[in-house]
Amino acid sequence: MPRRASVVQGDTIVDVQFSPASCDWAELRDATLAAESLGFGAVWVYDHLAGLALGGTTMLECFTWLGALAEATSTIELGALVVNVWNREVGTLVSAAASVVRISGRQLHLGIGAGTSPTSRWAVEQHAVGRPLEPEIERRHRRVEQALDLMAREWATDRDAAFETFPLPSPVPNRIVGVNSMRLSEIAGRSADGVNVAWGHPRRDEFLAAAKSAAGDRRFGCTTWAYYDEGLFDPDHPERVVMSSAGIDRLVLADLGRPSLARRA
Repeated sequence: MPRRASVVQGDTIVDVQFSPASCDWAELRDATLAAESLGFGAVWVYDHLAGLALGGTTMLECFTWLGALAEATSTIELGALVVNVWNREVGTLVSAAASVVRISGRQLHLGIGAGTSPTSRWAVEQHAVGRPLEPEIERRHRRVEQALDLMAREWATDRDAAFETFPLPSPVPNRIVGVNSMRLSEIAGRSADGVNVAWGHPRRDEFLAAAKSAAGDRRFGCTTWAYYDEGLFDPDHPERVVMSSAGIDRLVLADLGRPSLARRA
């Protein structure tokens, strides 16, 4: 079992992401508590309606899961990678995220994504429940911008009176856009607090550069995700060295099977 120092040393914060597609809540809870005791920076959840997308047979709803984690844990930060802006109305998404912070009192890293097209293989879960999807990619991008704009307005300390009784999170969630295009990278840099890109994506360096350029001189975070590998706990691992040189602030290790940390606990 890795010692606490091995997951927090170096320039990059190491986080973990578990999947409920192949295990139950009790195992997810135990794995998260193990991650907390080991010093991982945050635990991240998925936003899917069914387990098929993650190769499993079941699923938990994203914000229900986060609320349960908020109560079950005490120090580890929470994250979602990524919330599909088409799985719920934007106003509901914003209130749900704020509610998680109100329950936990801790930092929430809120990754959002533009969703997929109706013809994608990833759309099967939305089709099953009759959830409409947008075929035009520019409209999907605009939905991301709409969500970011509402978060900024609803969570502002000097917010409009219309939002006076909406949940006000403290600390304000760290808004991250999960990207797979230059357009989304530019939206992230211009309107969000950070960007997330798959480390294995062939255009990751382009996306990171575009996001940083759009962000300019303001504070902006760069996160990436990779499949769970205990070798990546080591800041001297060759891939960790490359991540550090690329300006990666956080590494999310995605454990898609039964959680390794739960089996070790």
